[in-house]
Amino acid sequence: MAIIGLKPYAGFGRLTASLLLAVVFLYTGPANSDDPALGEGARLLVVKLADQTLKSVVDVNIDRQTRQLRFKEILHEYFAFKGIAKWVLGRYWRKATEPERDEFNVLFERLMILTYAERFEKYGGESLAIGKAEIKGEKDALVHSTLVRPNGLKPINVIWRIRGSDEEYKIVDVMIEGLSLGLAQQKEYASVIRKNGGTVAGLLKEMRQQITKQEALVKPESG
Repeated sequence: MAIIGLKPYAGFGRLTASLLLAVVFLYTGPANSDDPALGEGARLLVVKLADQTLKSVVDVNIDRQTRQLRFKEILHEYFAFKGIAKWVLGRYWRKATEPERDEFNVLFERLMILTYAERFEKYGGESLAIGKAEIKGEKDALVHSTLVRPNGLKPINVIWRIRGSDEEYKIVDVMIEGLSLGLAQQKEYASVIRKNGGTVAGLLKEMRQQITKQEALVKPESG
């Protein structure tokens, strides 16, 4: 699952940040599951994510650098980051050199942090009602949920794909109204690569430029 892009989807970027925020403020009910152990592990991952986010990231009294560092910790603890990065690069991962893969991981992480860390300040009153956990294959659980929005806005169906192995659980994708954010990101990166002569180097160049632009948009904190 990927939650950022070179040109972040207007709905996806804000919505994914809202999802992570929403988990912090409402968790409802146990998850029913075809496999109690896997389903419960997936459910507990979301609960732990909520607890840690509330304690460490959603805090108006921390500075920007601290918030980014805390979000980075959450990113690596709860999301299968290396697998996600490889997946969103798709077939071009095999074509990339080792240095290109290493740089892609660094740039991908930086874009995620820049895109989402600051949004934890902007909770908009959303809440996430968690439903059942559906087992997919031997290791994956789909945790069904509904994003409840304020002001009469239509609720949104959200599914968290969580992979469990040796009692370790990681989020590998998020599906909003049936659309995989990871797959959408993969298609976007593939399009950028094709427009740059089919080279990963071209994608890396655009990612560096995007990071520079986003960093420039962040106003210096006063005091």
